[in-house]
Amino acid sequence: MLSNIFSYIIQGTAITIAVTLIALPFGLILGLSMALVHTYGGKILNRLAAIFSLLMRGVPPIVLLFILYFMLSSRSFNLSPFWAGSLSLGIVSSAYQMEILRGALLAVGGGQMTAARAIGMSRLQAIQNIILPQALRLAIPPWSNEASIVLKDSSLVYALGVPEILRRAQQLSATTQQPFLAYGIAALIYFVLVFATNRALDYLAERTKLPTQP
Repeated sequence: MLSNIFSYIIQGTAITIAVTLIALPFGLILGLSMALVHTYGGKILNRLAAIFSLLMRGVPPIVLLFILYFMLSSRSFNLSPFWAGSLSLGIVSSAYQMEILRGALLAVGGGQMTAARAIGMSRLQAIQNIILPQALRLAIPPWSNEASIVLKDSSLVYALGVPEILRRAQQLSATTQQPFLAYGIAALIYFVLVFATNRALDYLAERTKLPTQP
């Protein structure tokens, strides 16, 4: 019984990982674009990016997930619940990733831009070759927290019928009448995934850290 329950739930791990691997990079690309616009764009674009961040961070993720799901899965797009849910989570996450990356961009300091322009670089070249590489390195530690959040929030797509870990645990809980066992196994799998993700990103942050003077 235990092995069957564990086997059934763990089959949803691949879907959970797939949702995360779509939502997280999509949110990173969108969040980075918004962070650059907020930091280096004009007054209007800056205000629009700030409003987007405020709205996305001010509404519960499950509510946004349903709103975005029904928008993305309209007749025009006809996306599956898996893709619509994954992209919706990416859009929600992009607001948080935007703030992380915006903070990293500001942490680089204005002197870097001034120095780059002084040696003949354009504004775009300075951002691409000087500012951005430093900001991305600085963003890794706080970004690892968002990666963990997206991984855990991937469970929200169960509400759309996507058979990931939580959805399978819910089904088994109803059929076996053993909710503690089913949800306990699901919690254990989530813990292992989050722990592995954090350790991998901690290693990446350590590898990319600039050496300090003794």
